[in-house]
Amino acid sequence: MGSILKGLRAVTVLALGLAVFAGSALAQDAQRVRIGGDVQQGKLVKSQAPVYPVLAKRARIEGTVRLQAIIAKDGSVQKVEVISGHAVLAQSAVEAVQQWRYKPTELNGQAVEVVTNIDVVFKMS
Repeated sequence: MGSILKGLRAVTVLALGLAVFAGSALAQDAQRVRIGGDVQQGKLVKSQAPVYPVLAKRARIEGTVRLQAIIAKDGSVQKVEVISGHAVLAQSAVEAVQQWRYKPTELNGQAVEVVTNIDVVFKMS
């Protein structure tokens, strides 16, 4: 059990370095449109399930990691930041979402970048 706790501490420190608040620079670019996660979810054309971290499995950690992402004009995920969630799960969530692909979003006939929140749920079966 001691080695699990040491591992959790190390991962927590790493993941805290990734964590940011919702008011980040991602949402502050005037060239981007903010779209709710439910709306953007409908445009998802390719997703990759996250790998459940071994440490999280051993410690029986479940939960939701909330991310903020920039979706490029071509639908690719360009940047992902952690807003909230268990530190042990955060990196796996980010790595999975970086592989996702969306249908491009258009505004007045022009493709635009999108800022959206994405929830990645980790649940042991």
